[in-house]
Amino acid sequence: MKKLIFAVIAVLFFQLNTQAQLPADSAKADPSLRGQYGFMLSKSKTINGYKLINPARLAGFWKSVSDSINHNRKQLSNIKLKLAEQEKIVASLKAQISGAESSLASSNAKLDEIKFLGISFTKSNYNVMVWSLILILAAALAVVIIRSAKFIHEAKYRSSLYDEIAQEYQNYKTKANDKEKKLARELQDERNKLDELRNRN
Repeated sequence: MKKLIFAVIAVLFFQLNTQAQLPADSAKADPSLRGQYGFMLSKSKTINGYKLINPARLAGFWKSVSDSINHNRKQLSNIKLKLAEQEKIVASLKAQISGAESSLASSNAKLDEIKFLGISFTKSNYNVMVWSLILILAAALAVVIIRSAKFIHEAKYRSSLYDEIAQEYQNYKTKANDKEKKLARELQDERNKLDELRNRN
């Protein structure tokens, strides 16, 4: 209790002694909060382990702290306002981008669309359909060519058989004609002989 009373008396005594020197001392101090705090501690006196700080210096330091806080709060509010404006700009840009993307998607869909016989197809479906038709027609053409080759081979075979039969028939006809002529000559010879015998008798 005695120490506390002594400390209060010492503070009052210290305040009376240093109040006249404050303007000259504060003019030499660093204007930053750290500098003001350091200056305040350097000008304070220590009695029985307690720091005796001039209330005027403490009030000035508190005013500097309050001003710094208020200044930072103003800057923060300005930053929040700018951030809100930028968020609005970003939202509008996002809306524009989504609109542009939707228009681009519709344009791509129109570019990707092909009309065939009044029916709309996408390019991929149209390509699949066209290549399917091409493959089907190619397979049908291959079947026709293979069957035609078989028919042509069969026709050639039958034609060769017909040629052989025709040749054989022609040979037979020639032989038969020769035989008929020979028989006709022999018959004529026999008739001549018969006529000669009749004439003799």
